[in-house]
Amino acid sequence: MVERLVIIDNVDPVIFYGVNNTNMQLIRNLFPKLRIVARGTLIKALGDEDETAEFEKKIKELEDYCVKYNSLGEEVILDIVKGNPPKELKIDDVIIYGINGKPIQARSANQQKLVKAFHENDLTFALGPAGTGKTYVAIALAVKALKNREIRKLILSRPAVEAGEKLGFLPGDMKDKIDPYLQPLYDALEDMIPSNKLKEYLETNVIQIAPLAFMRGRTLSDAVIILDEAQNTTTHQIKMFLTRLGMNAKMVVTGDITQIDLPHSQTSGLVQALKVLQGVPGIAKVQFEKKDIVRHQLVQRIVEAYEKHDEEIRLLKAQKKEEDK
Repeated sequence: MVERLVIIDNVDPVIFYGVNNTNMQLIRNLFPKLRIVARGTLIKALGDEDETAEFEKKIKELEDYCVKYNSLGEEVILDIVKGNPPKELKIDDVIIYGINGKPIQARSANQQKLVKAFHENDLTFALGPAGTGKTYVAIALAVKALKNREIRKLILSRPAVEAGEKLGFLPGDMKDKIDPYLQPLYDALEDMIPSNKLKEYLETNVIQIAPLAFMRGRTLSDAVIILDEAQNTTTHQIKMFLTRLGMNAKMVVTGDITQIDLPHSQTSGLVQALKVLQGVPGIAKVQFEKKDIVRHQLVQRIVEAYEKHDEEIRLLKAQKKEEDK
């Protein structure tokens, strides 16, 4: 008799074992000659050498499927254990499969341009209004690179521009104070990575989410680095960020230059960077439009209404300036 240990540390055991361990029970039924004990990420199989070796091989195939699709069902288990290739889920423009196998895909022409630009360039600027999916797609591309082991780290950052409340007056320690600014990044990751795995990545710093100020002095290699809300960086901050790029690393900088929250006396670092870096090889720019908005259809109408209002204010100011001459 041989005892073989199989570690499934790339997937969430909850997904792998199934609700009420239904998947694990099916696997036990398919290997009736083995005594199988599963606990956490460790599966023990006791039996003869050939049978346990085959068991380990099939478990690893099931794990690979689960990593790719974030789901594992009865039909897939039966196919893989019996040696039949499982049915591939073919959906155009899928980047990765999120929680419960939900396909995360490029849903507009400009999202597809962002996917292409990411693969062809080391620095990509994704610009446009809220709700166009620019940050979400960028994070999906980074998670895919992490899953495929093309990189070792995923670093997400935002400038912590104070909106109405001073950080010092917010409750808690520094993490509690800054987390509200970073919550949209957590939300996207929770759509794409099982909770147990995400917690592990955060605890081991495989995924790092931090305000822009925490980037100073670092060289970021073997990573995808995403800077969100870059319109709210100062000229010094964005230069500092862009020069953190290390070997085997890619950066995506997202922002909306119509939503700058900096004091009027300060120039947006994003606006300046776009001018300074225009035409530099290895840098791409993808411009999103109102038509790319993929949130509730009302969001597009809200954006258009505010644009109309801003244009009216601009015209009134121009008219008043002419009258004062």
